[in-house]
Amino acid sequence: MSINHIVTPLDSAILDSKEQYVFYHKKVDFALKELIVSVQKKALCTEQEMVFFKQYCDLLLYSIEAMRIKYMYDEEDNMKVDLTDSGFPNYLEFRYLFNDLSLRDNYINKLKDVSELQQEFLERLLRKKEPVRKDKLFQAASIVYYTSVEQKFIFNRFVQGKIIKTPEGVATEYMTSWSFYDVSLNRPFICFMYFDYDGKDVQKEKKEIYNVLKTVADRKMALDTMAYGIDKRLKDVFPKQIKRIDLGPFHNVFAKDENKLTHTILESISKKEIPLESYALSFKIDEVFSGSTFKEGGYFSKQTLQKWSEVLKSKYIFAPHRIIQLLYDKNPDIMNKLAKPPIEIADFRMK
Repeated sequence: MSINHIVTPLDSAILDSKEQYVFYHKKVDFALKELIVSVQKKALCTEQEMVFFKQYCDLLLYSIEAMRIKYMYDEEDNMKVDLTDSGFPNYLEFRYLFNDLSLRDNYINKLKDVSELQQEFLERLLRKKEPVRKDKLFQAASIVYYTSVEQKFIFNRFVQGKIIKTPEGVATEYMTSWSFYDVSLNRPFICFMYFDYDGKDVQKEKKEIYNVLKTVADRKMALDTMAYGIDKRLKDVFPKQIKRIDLGPFHNVFAKDENKLTHTILESISKKEIPLESYALSFKIDEVFSGSTFKEGGYFSKQTLQKWSEVLKSKYIFAPHRIIQLLYDKNPDIMNKLAKPPIEIADFRMK
């Protein structure tokens, strides 16, 4: 079956053939790499933020590649792409990978010896002139998966970055980053927090800081609410700026959400106005800044907290030139409200 025969019904988001796996994974890989280059080129993140942004995207790319290897020849399980407002793999797919790799030693002991499997392949291909059976290909893929994929590089529901000193010229003394995969939206978010610390050694409190971030900042919520929650729970930490990047939705043929941009692309693909490979990426940045302070609590337990600015929201679209024209034509109201004109990235072509 060629990629032109790919069908993803509205009530289904299961990749159920080798061609679909190859097509989807190459497409996501290509789009994310294009995004990284363009975000840096357009200076949507600072130099230091870009370092962390690339690291989190690399974890995402690594995990999706691991899914490709895991499911390529598996006839029992199929990978699921989110239907709601994402276009990325369902969060449970990351969870399955992480849990599965916890038992890698058990699986490795049950796998066939590589040399034995190689001999079977040669026997079938060279002597019998027959294609290798799918169950044998699955065994080979399993060997690659369990011997090469490392659990520590799988994108988890919450991924914590280090606390570091801020670069020269930044008003605050410290910054940290974290990323999470929102389980309701099934897409990744990347966050940065700039803060001051009223103590001698911030590294001694890093466990407490990490625990608070994981507890109150691991899902999409109003950014000022997130900032207040962090500020309230960390008495010696004074957040001054929080920046959150919402990566997605990924508008493409596998996304079946309610998003207008997705529907525009799907409709044009169905009319053969644009190729099946067509895609666009939404990208949102929310920021809040601290201002004056106020006191909260009882007479003997008052705590000084910070007032937060209104959330500054910036939305961007990354897409190839033809798709930008299409989206302007069909959705001018959305496109004209972007923080910057749509950012052009390369066309994806499946060879």
